[in-house]
Amino acid sequence: MTTPPSTSTTRSSRALVLLGGQVVEIGTLAGLPAPDLVVAADSGLDLAHHLGITVDVAVGDFDSVSPDALARAEDEGVRIQRHPAAKNATDFELALELVLHEGAASATVVGGGGGRLDHLLANALVMASERFSALDLVAVDGDARLYVVRRPTPISGTVGELASLLAVNGPAEGVRTSGMLYPLVGERLEPGSSRGVSNQLTDPVAEVGIDAGVLLAVLPGPEQRIERPPSTRSGGSPPR
Repeated sequence: MTTPPSTSTTRSSRALVLLGGQVVEIGTLAGLPAPDLVVAADSGLDLAHHLGITVDVAVGDFDSVSPDALARAEDEGVRIQRHPAAKNATDFELALELVLHEGAASATVVGGGGGRLDHLLANALVMASERFSALDLVAVDGDARLYVVRRPTPISGTVGELASLLAVNGPAEGVRTSGMLYPLVGERLEPGSSRGVSNQLTDPVAEVGIDAGVLLAVLPGPEQRIERPPSTRSGGSPPR
């Protein structure tokens, strides 16, 4: 039975979106703020049960969730939004639409890996679409993170960790950074350019600002590091 979404949450609330596709370690959630709303997209229900997380709403065509996980969700009173398999949006996109409709201000996406490059690219572009501009979005995949930057956004990591800034949906104007090895000061990044690739954190929390456009800030994980020669650490060279 399909249950309509509620509108009980406010625009200040936080959502957690769980996706299927891979096993996620419980430690992945360490340090994340407690969510006000938990949404599972299809086999994200399996991930929720693996992590011991209570789901509020499950959405999708449920073609990949295990029968046991779906039955357990129904027994637990999880609101279920069923969609046909022949649909024009992925389960993840439907989950973000639900989060937006529920009134959340931000969402953290966990899971979704598993070798599907098309899903990975589609998910990143969906997160960056104008439809979800009201949401502050970050995706977590193990130690890797992806932030959607539409306004000043703190980027958390470890000192020395790589951070790449990629413009999508058009040029990103007035890009500025703090806490990064190669500072940007009101600059323009073009889509299809590698100008913002392989910057590096110099602070545990850097900040990326933007005047117009959208950036994807990608931190591939602390194990991905580049040892810079000392001479490159003193200036304001552009990202490499």
